[in-house]
Amino acid sequence: MAEPTPEGLPAGVLAGVRVADFSRVLAGPYATMMLADFGADVVKIESPTGDDTRAWRPPADEAGESTYFGAVNRNKRSVVCDLGTSDGLAAARRLAETADIVVENFRPGVMERFGLDEATLRAANPRLVYCSITGFGRDAGAALPGYDLLVQAVGGLMSITGSPGGEPTKVGVALVDVLTGLNAFSGILLALRQREATGRGSRVDVDLLGSLLAALTNQASGTLATGRSPERLGNAHPSIAPYELFRAADRDLVVAVGNDRQFAAFAAALGRPALATDPRFATNEARVAHRAELREALEPLLAVRPAADWVATLTRERVPAGLVNGVAEAFAFAASLGLDPVVETVDPATGRRSRQPATPIHLDTAPAVHRTPAPLLGAHDARWADED
Repeated sequence: MAEPTPEGLPAGVLAGVRVADFSRVLAGPYATMMLADFGADVVKIESPTGDDTRAWRPPADEAGESTYFGAVNRNKRSVVCDLGTSDGLAAARRLAETADIVVENFRPGVMERFGLDEATLRAANPRLVYCSITGFGRDAGAALPGYDLLVQAVGGLMSITGSPGGEPTKVGVALVDVLTGLNAFSGILLALRQREATGRGSRVDVDLLGSLLAALTNQASGTLATGRSPERLGNAHPSIAPYELFRAADRDLVVAVGNDRQFAAFAAALGRPALATDPRFATNEARVAHRAELREALEPLLAVRPAADWVATLTRERVPAGLVNGVAEAFAFAASLGLDPVVETVDPATGRRSRQPATPIHLDTAPAVHRTPAPLLGAHDARWADED
């Protein structure tokens, strides 16, 4: 029995697809929330103490619930299954065997111990799409703990993040988990498409380290081509200049010049058009080679006017520039552009409200549906009992 869709809301392109979600923390729950946003019936299977992130607070919402948990678990049902008991394990198996998709991010070997592994479940349900998310794969890295900070460190991201000469720095959000969740979401959709063609399900394996290495893109390809690891450049770019942070009269702004036309327009807006014909700065390659001299020339020019003035001027000249916003300012900016970046959902049973970032994928014929906030622990136990 699928979760009812509130009156007036479309069912979603994945309506009728059930997901047994055994995942916890961030990468897996992010992937399953994306499935739920597009109509899948996601049943979050939790231990009696719940997902770890339920206890990760502050901050908390107005009802005292963890905003971390709320960020990646909307549109789901919560069912408590104690896998250490025969009844709990039996209930989890029934759900998994009848699901279209199983998502799990336990340590390799745990699902096998419970009889919830892909081979066992596929014997009962050949159409099952089974997605495993690990930190470092299922082989030699199986015993390594898959924490985002650890992967940012060993995966090279921290080595290229931070100020030159400063300490390696993590990104300010668990970016590797988010990237892995998106890869899992994509892989699951590919497996569903293949199932349409073959009638059989597939196994989807995604790991945090592989997701990060692929996301290093130009930094990775440069390393593989030259054999040299890049160094930290702070807010500068290894291949483009000027593409970095500057201080204006009142606050910081970024200027992201991507080609020579933009640089000529930038120089003219600064009142120094000759910079664009200076042999040191006339081409992007020259500007990268003379990065320090370029910055020395630009800093005093930008320091004389407020950042917002520069952003307005440069935007008119089609030179990419923007303020360094706080998160609240960033949502306000997106709203000013008509992007509708925030959604509010209401729990029909309790009246509990939650405000979250909206799904960033927009389908004109089958849009995402933001139905309910992240569920309270075990909120749907009774309904699951009725389905049994």
